[in-house]
Amino acid sequence: MDISFDKLIQLQEIDSEIAAVNALLEAIPLKIKAIDAEIKATEAIVTGAKERLASNQKKRRELESEVKGIREQTAKYKRQLNDVKTNKEYASLLKEIEETDHKIGKIEEEILNEMIAADDIEKDIKSALKKQGEEEGKLKAEHARILAEQKDIEKKKSLLEKDRGVLLPRISPDQLTMYQRIAKKTAGVALSPVTDDFCSICQLRVRPQMLDDLWAMKEIITCEACGRILYHRKPAAENAPEEPVDDPNRKLDSPSD
Repeated sequence: MDISFDKLIQLQEIDSEIAAVNALLEAIPLKIKAIDAEIKATEAIVTGAKERLASNQKKRRELESEVKGIREQTAKYKRQLNDVKTNKEYASLLKEIEETDHKIGKIEEEILNEMIAADDIEKDIKSALKKQGEEEGKLKAEHARILAEQKDIEKKKSLLEKDRGVLLPRISPDQLTMYQRIAKKTAGVALSPVTDDFCSICQLRVRPQMLDDLWAMKEIITCEACGRILYHRKPAAENAPEEPVDDPNRKLDSPSD
């Protein structure tokens, strides 16, 4: 049986490249999602700072409105001083005025604290906006780079699939079916080279009789442990063409096995 080892090996190499390319393509959406999440995170910092400022301003308005109401009440008490009949009523109004003035003092102190906090928040907003601009610029550039990389990878995949399509008809249907069946069971790696009498993938030692059959390359030999198709990859020196010899009577050394 004529075994298309070279073509099967070439198919394995193409399939391995396609698998690697697919892994890269599958990772791209996650990378883009992560970048989008970082962009949203920078936006959230700015949004959070603006919300804090809005809350601060709302509270200040409420406090100022409260002060206004208390001042109006104080003015009312002061007008009533002219109408009281007894010293007791007069003293009571003075006490009310004193308490309202004390309340105003405390609220105005709170307003001052809120104004100081607002200054700090505005600084945070400026800092967040600056960081947002810097980070978004980098992240969007990375986003564009990944999309460009995706196009290159897709182009490479298309070329690999084209090469695969050209190669498949050149492989015996029986051998191709066997390759595909084994690849499905072994995570896409159907072939394993024998190195130093061992299966390179599972490291099982290949029995001598199987090695003899393997070197003969007359039939497909599978690993007894992992089930992959075994093959012998000849060293480059063995595959290299011999240099021309000027003297036809020159004796050549026999190549070592």
